[in-house]
Formats: sequence, structure tokens, C-alpha cells
Amino acid sequence: MTAAAPDRLWWTADEIAAAMLPDMPGTKRRVNALATRCDWRGQVEHARRRTGRGGGWEYHWSLFPQRAQQALIATGKPAAARAKPAAVSRDTAWAAFEALPEAVRDRARARLDVVQAVDMMVAGGAVRHLAVREVSRLHSVADRTIWSWFALIDGVDIADRLPYLAPRHRMAQRAVVRAACAPEFLDRLKTDYLRPGPHSFKSSYDRVVDWCAGQGLAVLSPQTARRWMKANVPRVTQVYAREGAEGLAKCFPPQIRDRSGLVAMEGVNADCHKIDVFVAWPGIDKPVRPQIVAFQDLYSNMILSWRVDLSPNKVAVMSAFGEMIEHWGIPQHCLFDNGREFANKWLTGGAETRFRFKIRDDDALGVLPQMGVKIHWATPGHGQAKPIERAFRDIADRVALDPRFAGAYVGKRPDAKPEDYGARAIPLEDFLRVLDEGVRAHNARPGRLSDTAKGRSFEQTFAESYARAPVRKATEAQQRLWLMGQEVRKLHATHGALTLHKNRYAADWMNEHAGQKIVARFDPENLHAGVYIYGLDGAFLGQAPCSEKVGFFDLVGAQVDARTTGQRRRAEKALLNVTRPTSVSQFASELDAAARDATTSPLVEAKVVELAPARIRQPLISRPLPVPDPEADARLKVFEADFSRPRATAPAAETSSARFWRMLDIERRAEAGEPVTQAEAEELARIQQLPEYRAQRTAYQRFGETAIG
Repeated sequence: MTAAAPDRLWWTADEIAAAMLPDMPGTKRRVNALATRCDWRGQVEHARRRTGRGGGWEYHWSLFPQRAQQALIATGKPAAARAKPAAVSRDTAWAAFEALPEAVRDRARARLDVVQAVDMMVAGGAVRHLAVREVSRLHSVADRTIWSWFALIDGVDIADRLPYLAPRHRMAQRAVVRAACAPEFLDRLKTDYLRPGPHSFKSSYDRVVDWCAGQGLAVLSPQTARRWMKANVPRVTQVYAREGAEGLAKCFPPQIRDRSGLVAMEGVNADCHKIDVFVAWPGIDKPVRPQIVAFQDLYSNMILSWRVDLSPNKVAVMSAFGEMIEHWGIPQHCLFDNGREFANKWLTGGAETRFRFKIRDDDALGVLPQMGVKIHWATPGHGQAKPIERAFRDIADRVALDPRFAGAYVGKRPDAKPEDYGARAIPLEDFLRVLDEGVRAHNARPGRLSDTAKGRSFEQTFAESYARAPVRKATEAQQRLWLMGQEVRKLHATHGALTLHKNRYAADWMNEHAGQKIVARFDPENLHAGVYIYGLDGAFLGQAPCSEKVGFFDLVGAQVDARTTGQRRRAEKALLNVTRPTSVSQFASELDAAARDATTSPLVEAKVVELAPARIRQPLISRPLPVPDPEADARLKVFEADFSRPRATAPAAETSSARFWRMLDIERRAEAGEPVTQAEAEELARIQQLPEYRAQRTAYQRFGETAIG
């Protein structure tokens, strides 16, 4: 059975005086005197400090006289009609507690310590009232506050007390009053703000407010509009709308690839870097910023080879690649970006996913496909996809900012130039020497924190794995691949000579491949050293020297050429005699002898002869001969007379010169703004495309009317 209770349980002195209850004073001063005389404030469970402005005390209705309590119950609502505060479930309480800030949770833990101290004293035999007073003194907490904490956990399991002791103001549901505005305002605000560009929220807000003012629509304040945007449009959606796919990728952690499962020379990556130092390049007046092409081992991060040139190009890449293979071996995988210096056909020809240059069926295989190296292409414009970018950052810090380059450093960006920008340029030899020292120091620096180095240097990490890794070494034939460039050319149709970069290369064996497409490999820095000829399938055919030009009246050169021609003729004659052991004259004599020895069969004479009768060809259809008809002849003469009247003569064909002058007149009238018919305009447009008219117009402009006639 539920005990009767009034609607209101806690009363202040003013409220008690205003209620005019039986046996209770009617003024505030007398109510306070009654509370002091009866020691209501000493009963901690029935008296409490009032929260809110003004403070004061509140007293429980159970302290009132019996007649006053009965009056409150009589005027109150039935127990069933009164709404009881909903009890918070333990799951809800713990979920709300986890969402609180750490400082608020610490306050709840401190309250729990105080409550547990009271319970321990009560368990030891102390009276709860005295235990609360002693704990309040030890923890410097008011005893009434401790009693209020016990009220919060009344009926709660001892294991679930912590979330219920958290400050209530943090866990209470706030009644949110939302400002009203027109839906068009919110739609336009999203449209203006959620578009590509770095525009601020305030500028979008101001534009939409100006538009709404003209339409007479209600708007939100700037702070409220910003909170609405944050609450209704996720941050990731805002970033994607304003920064695109690149900004969206920044909202999520990058993928981390594990390289601990690799071994040395299993995979390499390469890239180019423009060094932030002015260098005095031979043959160029102004200082330049050279480019470095480097290959790096993926397992150890050690830089294996590098080259320096004015710009990234396939020659520098092939040279650095050749040095890496010559010293360390052939890798299994190569990671490149799709720059032209790496996606060139010398290096990666035949790869189906180069994404550079047009792929043809007769493309020669590049060096990497011929060596069995698998090519991987990094995401364009994504530096995190190539580990060598981290090495270039180290070089930019320790090499470009070396004290020996003071005055030649140009800065990382055009707007970050140093104070001594352009003071001097470093000679190329000094630059290469310092760069070589920097690369060696980069590889030998200890204390690397990568998963494979573990405190060692890149060089030590590479050496430890290289000693036990299966590495392929290049053969002499493979060495020719990276030391040379390659071009697909067609040999001469008759003598098989090759013309490449204005040089001619010829050899006697090339006659056998005349007119065929081949792959010419050559040293780009020494074109006169000859070329190596390969088939389109990569098969080596032979070497061809460079044929030097001879002076027009050079007698010695002519004699040498004549001597070479004679030697070639004699060699071919000897080879022909070996290939053809029987001479032509001997074979002709044998044919004559065989003809004389052959017996001829006599002609057979016919015994019976029959004369063939003459055959007269008869027509397939017999027609009777026409009979003369005078009347019909007369009618025919009349019929002919009707059509023998003089006919109008056809107009003479227009000459080329007459047509030119007519077209010129149309052009003149069109330029002068005079009327020109649609037919004339179409005819002029058609005639102007004829070669004859263009030639006449050119002659007219150069020589005048006499050139046309």
C-alpha cells in the first residue's frame, strides 16, 4: 500500500507562511523561529539548502504538525494521479557516465570514496549519523551533502553507485528551444557553403541573408546557423564538398604497408627531386637547379644509385638503373610514378599499364620487361605512395642546407626565399661532391626507427638482408640493355642499312633483314660507337658500326670504298660458287644432250578423210522484209517538220577567268555591305575552296589584272 503524500514535499519559509496551514505561523519570521525552536535544520534528512538564486533553507513536509500534514494531503492529488520520477536504468546511467568528461567522472569517484568510507564505519559498529559527521570532517565535505549523496543511490546496487553519483546537471536532458527560420534559408546556405573553394562560412551566410532579405524570409543568427550546419551536415561531407576527393582522403588514416616481409633487392622505387640549390652548370650562363634521379631499396630504405641532370629524362633514369643493377643485381619489382622519364619506352616498353605514350603492337620490349622485372605504378600526385619521398626530405634538410651551400639555397617555395637568395652558385664538381657525401651519410646514419632497421642504419639493414637474399645478377648481354637507348626503326628495303639521328649504320649481315622493323640500341652519349640490332621480340641480331661520310673529292675515301666493294664482291662470288657447285653452262650442256638423245614418236596419218559441209548460220527469229508505204513516208515527213524548227542555242560555258572576276565582284559587294543573295554566298564559299581559284587569287595579288586575263 502506498503511503499518502502531498504533491509538494519541500517547502521554504515564505511558502509555508503563504500556505496558511493549520497550527503553522503566517509570517516568514515566525516560521523561521519555529524551525529554530524545533531544531528542524538539525535533522539532516528533512532539511536542506535551497538551490538557485537567493539560497535559504527548505524543510520536508513531515516536520509540520499533524493537522498541517493532513491539510496538505487533503488538498493534494491522489497517489495514482501524481507522476513519479522515472527511474534511470543502469544501462542508461552507465552510458551517460561514459559520455561525461574525465573531470566530471573524477568528481563522481571522489563522492563514491566518501560514501564507501561511511559504509565502512557503519559496518564497524558506528551509528550512521555519527559516521556521516566524522567522514564529513575528514574529507572537508558538509554532512548534508553526504546525506544528499546517499539519497542519490537509494535502492541502487552497490556495484552501480558510481554513475548515479555523477553531478546531475551533466546527465540531465536539456530542454532545447530551437530558433525558427525559413527552409529556403537553410537550403541556400548549404548550397552556397557546400561547394568547392576556400570561402568562409561567414561570406556564405552573408550572401544568403541578403537574398532572404529581398524575399522576406526569416533567417538564423550566424552562431546558430553555424551550429545547425555542424549538427546536420557531417564534417566529412563538408570536407568532401569543399575540397573534393583529395580532402576526403585526408579525413581517413592512410594505409600502412608492412615491408618487414620483404628482403633486400626484392623491390625498389625511384623518383626525381629538384634540389633547392643554385648550381653553375657548364655551358649555361644562368645558375640552374638540377634534378636528382635516385633508386631506393624498399626493404631497407637505402639509396642504391643516383644521377644528376638538368631535367628528369630517360637517359638519366637508364644510367641510374644500370648502376644499381651492375652493383647490386636485378630487382623483382619496381615502383614508379607515371612520369615521362619512367614511363618511357626504353625502360618500360611493352608494359600494358604504362598510361603514357601510345601503345603499339610493334613496340619494342623495354629493359624492365626483358629482365623479368614487374612494374608497379604509384598513384599520381600522392607522395605517400613512394617511400623515397621521405629520403628526399632528408636530403633537402641535410644537403641543400649544408653550410658549404650558403648563399646558393633558394628556399622550399617561391614565397620562402632566404635573405641571401641568389648570392652565388655552386660549381658542378663541388655540388656533386657534397651531394655524394650527403647520400652516403644518409645511408650510414644509425638510429633509424623503421620496422626493418630497428635502430640500425639503412646501410647495415641492407647488408644484413642482402647477404642471405637470392639476388639475380645481370649477364653481359643484359648489361647492354641499360647502357643504351633504343629506337624502333625500319631497315632499308634493298641494302638493309639503318639511319638513326642523321647517322647511318651498316653491316654485311643486315642485307638478310632488309625492309624489316628492328630495335636499335645505342649509347646516347656516343652515337658513333655503333648500334646493337635486336628483333622486335628481343632477340639479338648483331652489331652495326657507324658509317662516316666521305668528302666529295676525297680520293683516299673513294679508294677505300672501292677496295671494300671489291672485297665484298669477291667474297660473295666465292660464297656463290660454294652454294652453287654446278655452273650454269654445265647445266645448259646437260639439257642439250638430253634433248638430242630423246626419241620422237612418228606422226599418225589418218586413213579416212571426211569433208565438213559448209554451215550457213540462220537467224534465231525470221522477220519479213518491209514493204514500201508512201502514205507512211508522207506522215513521217510531217512529223519531222514539226520538230525541225530552230532551237535555242545553249549558253556558252563560263571560262575560268570570267568566273574569277564574278567571284571577285561578289567578294567586293560583301565587303562593301551591298546585298548578296544566298545562292551567290554559297557559290563563293564553294569556289574559294578550289585550288584553281586560290592560285588565281595569289597571282592577282602579286601581278594584278594581267595575270588573270
